[in-house]
Parts: sequence; C-alpha cells; structure tokens
Amino acid sequence: MKRTIIKIDEELCNGCGNCIPNCHEGALQIIDGKARLISDLFCDGLGACIGHCPEGAITLEEREAEPYDEVKVMAQIVTKGRNTILAHLEHLRDHNETELLKQAINYIKENNIDMSPGADESAPSHHHHHNHNHNHHEAPAAAESFGSLKEARASLSDPSSKGCGGGCPGSQTIDFRIDMDKVNQAIAVETTEAADTPSELRQWPVQLHLLNPQAGYFKNADVVLAADCVAFSMGNFHNRFLKGKTLAIACPKLDSNKESYLEKLKEMIVTSRINTLNVVMMEVPCCGGLLQMAQIARQQAGINIPIKKSIIGTRGDILSEEWI
Repeated sequence: MKRTIIKIDEELCNGCGNCIPNCHEGALQIIDGKARLISDLFCDGLGACIGHCPEGAITLEEREAEPYDEVKVMAQIVTKGRNTILAHLEHLRDHNETELLKQAINYIKENNIDMSPGADESAPSHHHHHNHNHNHHEAPAAAESFGSLKEARASLSDPSSKGCGGGCPGSQTIDFRIDMDKVNQAIAVETTEAADTPSELRQWPVQLHLLNPQAGYFKNADVVLAADCVAFSMGNFHNRFLKGKTLAIACPKLDSNKESYLEKLKEMIVTSRINTLNVVMMEVPCCGGLLQMAQIARQQAGINIPIKKSIIGTRGDILSEEWI
C-alpha cells in the first residue's frame, strides 16, 4: 500500500515544539530536543503539522507502506534511545493498542534492550512530553513512567492507565468499548427518548480520511460504512445499525481524494480481516458511489467478505436491505 507520511529532517529541527499540538494523530513528540514521529500507525499523512514548523524541517514523502509491523517499527525506534522507546510504549498504551504494546515489550525482552535509567547517558537527560492540554513538561523518571517491563505489562490490564495521548483531540484514535461496557452494566435504559439513550459509538475518529485501517478496533470487526447524512436522518441509527459495530463515515459526492478511501477499505479487508461491511446510504443517487467503492475494494482485495446494502429514505425510514 503506497501512502503519504511525514518526514522529519533532524538537522533542521530545533525542537521548538510548534508541530506537536498540530499533529492530528498525536504521533509527534519532542524527545531529546528533536521532533520525533513516534509511530507510523497514527500518522495520517495529511501534513497538518507542516505549516507550523518555522524551520521547514517537516515534509511529506510518498512511499510503499507495508501492513503495520510493530517489530520493524521497534527495530527503528530502539536506535533512538530509551526516551523514545518509552514514549512509543506510552503512545501505544494511550491509544489502547494493547496487542501492539505486547509485541513491543516482547521485542525489548527478546533483544535484551537496555531500559535502565542510565541507558541514554550520551543523550540529554530530559525530554518533553505533550499532553492533551497542549502543555509541555519535563518527562517523569522511568520509575514514574514505564520504569520496567513488569510495570508495562501491568498497565495493559489497568483501565486507569488509558490516557488521551498527544495531538489534536478531534482526530485522536480512542477506543470507547471498555467504557461502554461499564456504562451498559451500570445503567438500565428505561426510556426510548434519544436524549437518554447511551451512544453505541465504540471508537474515534469516525471520518474515513482520519481512520487508520489497521487500528485495533477494526481487527475482525463488523464495520458500518455510512454516508454522512444517514445518522442525521435516522432517529434510531445507533440502535439499528451501530450497536456492536465499528463505524466509518464518508460522502462519495463532496469528499476529496476518494482514491484513499478505496485503499483504506482494501486495507481493512486484507490486513484487519474485517468480518462484514454494511454500507448504509441515503436513497439519493450520489450515495451510490459509496457502495461502488466497497465493491471495488472487495474485488481488488481478492477476499469475498459479505457486503450488505442498506438504503435509508430522506425521512429516516429503511427502504431496503440486502446482502450483495
């Protein structure tokens, strides 16, 4: 899969940090005085950070990107030192990518990577960490962060350890499923009024341009690909279509760069191995492009996943549903 991703010239970067709050996916952090791309997984390649770099150190490059491989990523990250490794582990944890975090920890153990506090003696002793309030602060000591592999493993099963990470909160990847389980167990819904009905949304973001097709919540998931207008037309969209599903929304008429939509749908099918794809669209003719993209993606992927076509009327009624 060929895609666009940012490239940082470390010789030009002066570590000012202006790019950090403008990274939509929270993939950038200032570590040891330089801007670092913590993980390709969360870089959408839209380049929102570029215009905020006064030194011109951030550019875009297009390259072949294999399906995300945590082992290959770790092989690059460990060369940058302990602080960068810790930031990467925290990044995976903050985005609830527990399986990738386990792989990263196993890589450190299997390759005997030195994670002791003195492992970066040749590098500056401090780095900056970006939180959701867009503040920079001195990084905590290892004992207060991931200090040891044992603490890292413990954090995988500790719901309180899940933070919001860095970057723009509007497009940061967040998995809502754990929180929704607690809500559903604690609250008995006794009314059908929309204002009192819990949301069935299980992840963020939802717009197809911002979604990473390799994110954990797509693995073996039943996916709803909905036209932008559907949820506004249907009063019961959450209960009828969204419950227990992973969501992506798009507008085949107004959105640009629809070629990237096709590539992302193919990636969901091939790499994330989604179970089913329910294309929910309005009765208006322009919505037909959404179904066409799904069918082309299935054909090019070479995997015959079930696709369901659901047509919604402009008054919110379900006009037809069929598997194709």
